[in-house]
Amino acid sequence: MTVYVDADACPVKAEAERVATRHRVPLVLVSNGGLRPSENPLVEVVTVPEGPDAADLWIAERAGPGDVVVTADMPLAARCVEAGAQVLKPDGAALTEANVREALAMRDLMTDLRAADPFRQGGGRSFGKADRSRFLDALERALRAARR
Repeated sequence: MTVYVDADACPVKAEAERVATRHRVPLVLVSNGGLRPSENPLVEVVTVPEGPDAADLWIAERAGPGDVVVTADMPLAARCVEAGAQVLKPDGAALTEANVREALAMRDLMTDLRAADPFRQGGGRSFGKADRSRFLDALERALRAARR
C-alpha cells in the first residue's frame, strides 16, 4: 500500500504526510520539481522530467489496488480508478467508478466553455479549512479501508 500525491500545486501535501506517517504507509510526492526532500523516512519525493503530464504518467504507471492517489487531475484520476486504486481529490471528495467519468466529462465541458469565452475568469471556489478537514477525514478512511 502506497499513497501517491500529484504534488504540483497540491494544497494538502503536509496533511497527506501526517496521515500516512500515522498509518506507517509510504508516501510518494510526485512533481516536476520545486519540492524539498523530506526528513521523514516514509516520504519519497520523485521529480519527473519537465513535460506535459509527466507526473501523471509516472503515478498512473504505478498506482493499483490497495494504493491511494491524491489528485485534482481528472484524466489521472480516471486512469487510477480503472487500475483499482482509491482516488481522493484534495478537498476530500472520493472519485470512484461510479462518478469519475462524470467528473471527467464536467472537466471537459468547462474547458470547452472557457475556450469559447476568453473573458470568462476563474469560477472555482477557494480552498478552505473545511476542505482540508474533509481531506484528512477522507484519507484516514481510505487508508483504513485499504488495510482490510
